[in-house]
Amino acid sequence: MSHIPKRLRISLLATVLSVQAIAPSISQAAESAADSAEVRKLIEAVTPEVVEWRRDIHQHPELGNRETRTAELVTEHLKALGIEVRTGIAHTGVVGILRGAEDGPVVALRADMDALPVTEAVDLPFASKVATTYNGNEVGVAHACGHDAHTAILMGAAEVLAQMKDEIKGTVMFIFQPAEEGAPDGEEGGAKMMLKEGLFAALKPDAVFGLHVMPKQVGTIEVRERGVMASSDTFKIKVTGKQTHGGMPWNGVDPIVLSSQIVLGLQTITSRRVDLTKSPAVISVGAINGGVRQNIVPSEVEMIGTIRVLDPDIREQVHQLMERTVKSIAESGGGSAELTITAGYAVTYNDPELTRRMMPSLEKVADVKEALPITPAEDFSFYAQEVPGMYFFLGAAPDNPEDIYPNHSPKFQVNEKALPIGVTAMTTVALDFLNGR
Repeated sequence: MSHIPKRLRISLLATVLSVQAIAPSISQAAESAADSAEVRKLIEAVTPEVVEWRRDIHQHPELGNRETRTAELVTEHLKALGIEVRTGIAHTGVVGILRGAEDGPVVALRADMDALPVTEAVDLPFASKVATTYNGNEVGVAHACGHDAHTAILMGAAEVLAQMKDEIKGTVMFIFQPAEEGAPDGEEGGAKMMLKEGLFAALKPDAVFGLHVMPKQVGTIEVRERGVMASSDTFKIKVTGKQTHGGMPWNGVDPIVLSSQIVLGLQTITSRRVDLTKSPAVISVGAINGGVRQNIVPSEVEMIGTIRVLDPDIREQVHQLMERTVKSIAESGGGSAELTITAGYAVTYNDPELTRRMMPSLEKVADVKEALPITPAEDFSFYAQEVPGMYFFLGAAPDNPEDIYPNHSPKFQVNEKALPIGVTAMTTVALDFLNGR
């Protein structure tokens, strides 16, 4: 870690002290995990490093499948802690294995490392100035979703847990994942690729946990059972008609009219065919293309869009209803249509039993609220398809309300007072799960 700048020590100490004032529950969290004084001391000691790591990663962001510097930083840190390390999974992924003094369950903790093709617009001394090429375009690069905080938090949790190795009954797996935001065009990446390359093959966890910083009040955690983030599927519809003169449409079959009816028909799926008391569902058409001239009815129209659902069963139902709706409308007008659905991220599903079991642990860390389901997607969902998972939101909004912007905004920023709360949360759920709480 010699390449990390050792600066701003006074401000980092102030951060630790201010967190204690805002979230005195850190010491309470430790009581559920192990010796409260010991865990509190370890978290307080590592907090300045966590802040430094976060600032360093923030200043040097890397896009999906290109997180080489971040992966090296993580690898060096884990090796220094005496943790078994495996690198190069899904291009740049890093996995650490910490085996406790006694046999027991296996728990996985996950953080994502990639940044976004966004030009940062926040005036910080460690703001990103990085630019690169993404899918053929020159772009700025910034941690506009907070993955720098996620990585630093998990590095901090690894340090705390490594120092408690002799007290751990079981094994902790630290997953530092690339490309959560998606791989560049033509590449694989992310959680799905890590699993494909055998992430859980040799050592399958009994549970997996993850968190995401959100522009919510510092000192709060939001979580819910079942669907917390939506699945994200894409679709393409090719509508085929019969080309003719625009002044004599009866001599052909107009795919533009059929496409218009299909768009409306798709909306009746979400408003009339799906039980929205069980799960919200969204079908959005993002583009329609067809025709080249005002007086020619074209032979084909193509449309593309996205599907967002928060329940796995309703996701399947929506797919089936789309197939029937698209084909039936096209055929009713004398044309035909072909629907292609490409599965994206699954529903981020919190195992109900695991969530209920770990809720008391989180309640000792922060003010826990029930999360509202949201329609962005997360590839943590693929881990939770393999083993019981729990994903929660960590409040990290700036103190000044005028500085609060949503994730993916060029003005998004993380309140560093949330970092030790995140370390405490990840450390606590790991230890409490291993200890059978």
